[in-house]
Amino acid sequence: MNNFNFYSPTSFVFGKGRETEAGKYVKRFGGTKVLIHFGGGSVLRSGLLDRVKTSLANENITFTQLGGVMPNPRSGLVYEGIELCKRENIDFILAVGGGSVIDSAKAIALGALYDGDFWDFYQGKQAEKALPVATILTISAAGSEGSTGSVITHETGMLKRAANSDALRPVFSILNPELTCTLPAFQTACGATDMMAHVLERYFTNTKDVEITDRLCEAVLLTVIKEAPKALANPADYEARANIMWAGMVAHNDICGVGREQDWSTHQIEHELSALYDVAHGAGLAVMFPAWMKHVMQHDVMRFAQFAVRVWGCEMDFQNPENTAKQGIDKFEQFLTSIGMPIRFSELGAKAEDIPTLLKVLGLGGQTLGSFVKLNEEDVKQIYELAV
Repeated sequence: MNNFNFYSPTSFVFGKGRETEAGKYVKRFGGTKVLIHFGGGSVLRSGLLDRVKTSLANENITFTQLGGVMPNPRSGLVYEGIELCKRENIDFILAVGGGSVIDSAKAIALGALYDGDFWDFYQGKQAEKALPVATILTISAAGSEGSTGSVITHETGMLKRAANSDALRPVFSILNPELTCTLPAFQTACGATDMMAHVLERYFTNTKDVEITDRLCEAVLLTVIKEAPKALANPADYEARANIMWAGMVAHNDICGVGREQDWSTHQIEHELSALYDVAHGAGLAVMFPAWMKHVMQHDVMRFAQFAVRVWGCEMDFQNPENTAKQGIDKFEQFLTSIGMPIRFSELGAKAEDIPTLLKVLGLGGQTLGSFVKLNEEDVKQIYELAV
């Protein structure tokens, strides 16, 4: 196991009706003038936004609001939010929504305390401070409610890039599984896929003797495999929704990744796909992760065989572990299909002839990405081709 620091200060407020306590927690964490950031109509139609406003008003906390966050959140709204925060002297941001809303809120929080372009932080500049962000989660997927990360698409060039900093961990996150019960089946499945991908980016590692985090990763994967079909069959199944919601947080606050080398190449490869075609991130990951697995499997057949045995219940073929490894990838693809996810370019509306464009925007040049296997541009091209 490698040396590591782990700092995860988010206070989690979990359970039915907890969104009505938002004002109390904003006050506890020092908020006096709040920007409520949200996406589209569901937050309004469900009455959630009104409940949040009432909670803030009950604590005599002033607020303004900025809606309109899109899936694959855009830079334009971030710039608008930064300007609003500076003009109104906002000192706290409350994100009400899923990962896209939270990521957008984090980007605004960075820019509000920065004299330059917030995009600098998505181009490699390390962030040391941001406005405090809190979340009220409505979609179990991205894990942004407990993570250091934020992903934004810049509308100039449609570049999709990430920023990471401890300054971006939410100070508190309210997680009420009831808020996810009305999600369309496709969004539920995308969310399950996203959290599995977060685990897999950590699971496939070159670090040896990491049994504790291997087992944590496997536990999260097994939970999603069991609970996602239950939530799809009965959207009102509170216990399934609760298990999925907490799994999404555990998958990405890095408790499963400490002390081990992590990869993250598949996320970077997928970012270009969802930026170009504006497809759901989880759906793009469902297409790209099996393709990545097939390309890199020979690097460590036994790790893929372990994945097959421990996660998918395959029998170990000691004479030919490669057979077991391949069975695990097949089982993964079968599961994705069973919950309604695409596994090929054509199911996304992506086209083989666009692969050169995807590679150009990725912009590797002579560099590599990932760590489990360091991928050059030709490797990425072959992975895209495996997904066609």
